[in-house]
Amino acid sequence: MFTGSMVAIVTPFDREGRFDEETYRKLIEFQIENGTDAIIPCGTTGESATVDYEEHDRIIQVCIEQVAKRVPVIAGTGSNSTAEAIEISLHAKEMGADAVLLVSPYYNKPTQEGLYQHYKALAEKVALPQILYNVPGRTGMNMEASTTIRLAEFPNVVAIKEASGNVTQSGEILAAAGDKIDILSGDDFLTLPLMACGAKGVISVSANIVPRQVKAMVSAAAEGRWEEARKLHLRLLDLHQAMFIESNPVPVKTSLALMGMIEPHVRLPLVQMQPGTLEKLKGVLKKHELI
Repeated sequence: MFTGSMVAIVTPFDREGRFDEETYRKLIEFQIENGTDAIIPCGTTGESATVDYEEHDRIIQVCIEQVAKRVPVIAGTGSNSTAEAIEISLHAKEMGADAVLLVSPYYNKPTQEGLYQHYKALAEKVALPQILYNVPGRTGMNMEASTTIRLAEFPNVVAIKEASGNVTQSGEILAAAGDKIDILSGDDFLTLPLMACGAKGVISVSANIVPRQVKAMVSAAAEGRWEEARKLHLRLLDLHQAMFIESNPVPVKTSLALMGMIEPHVRLPLVQMQPGTLEKLKGVLKKHELI
């Protein structure tokens, strides 16, 4: 249902730490102009963990308004409280989101059965296409392939953003339920290997700064132009890695700031980049002629 190069878009803040709506709208236009296939507000890269409820709604609303149905808007509405995730997801539906992205419950560390029941409740109560989001590095636990395969039986569970780093796990899902649920890469540096196994695209961090290049690589893979896709993948590999030399979204927001597109502000407990990693980041950006 959702394929191609999809961006987990940053949330720009002004000098006072407030949501910078004007800049956000410009970032959305930059993405659409460069071929991005879907916009994902309020994901990890959008600093959803440090925006309050009112801001969360406003960010999604502005995204929906600015996109104006040109591409799908997939709202990040996950929570470690099932009731809260349902409430936020229903509100996103009211505002006109095309789908929701649902991160696995963090901190609680539920069992696999708890994970299943969490997503089952969302599938039954929220009549929107739903993308599961498995990111053990952020949540403290892995959603096993067997759990994803069970959840694929719900018709509105259409995909999973796999950011476990485990290509075998994604392969197990595709082998058992690839006709019922799509895999979307959650790690830019694994997009090509996962697409070679049958994934349908990526929810990308790097696309914030190089949307055209990420789109080109994903399109080449989707169309079976594997040699071209491999070259593009390897060309971008150091850039993908640079986006994680400190905690996401600090490097990507810093990159956008160096490119003159946003202010570099993040919210505590995130802080601006340290001098050593900042110089490394600048070196990669210069190599790719972004600054």
